[in-house]
Amino acid sequence: METALSLTEGNEILMGAVRRSRKLLNRRALVGAAASAVPVPGLDWAVDAALLSRLVPAINAEFGLTPQQLDQLPAHKREQVQKALAMVGSVMIGKFITHDLVIRMAQTLGKRLTVQQAAKYVPLAGQAISAVMGYTALRYLGEEHIKDCVRVAQAAGLALPAPQR
Repeated sequence: METALSLTEGNEILMGAVRRSRKLLNRRALVGAAASAVPVPGLDWAVDAALLSRLVPAINAEFGLTPQQLDQLPAHKREQVQKALAMVGSVMIGKFITHDLVIRMAQTLGKRLTVQQAAKYVPLAGQAISAVMGYTALRYLGEEHIKDCVRVAQAAGLALPAPQR
């Protein structure tokens, strides 16, 4: 199975963007896992949606793929990015992240959500399972988005922005 780092083909700049994105992703996934362990109906969904609505634009920014960054590109580069987006098929790159977009991402993991909701009501073991499932789901969604960003950046030949400190 290919990872975001293996997709970079040794490009140090892309590897740095992947590492920074993963660091953000890991932190947010841990917060999501903690929320998943709390046996309050719907809390984990709300937290996951809030985390994703902030995480996706942050990852996009690492790769120069926010709407503002794309608007600053020359017309021919924007066209290359649009072609790369069509090829990759991502709906989360270069767009303002809306509630509907986050819901669409969460629906890709629909079965996990129902199992996780049921598991969290079993004392201790169920809450642990729910937390692991919440962490895994956010990590999966985030990693797939990072892969899409790498593919678009490579296909469009984008020069990535300097790391934000």
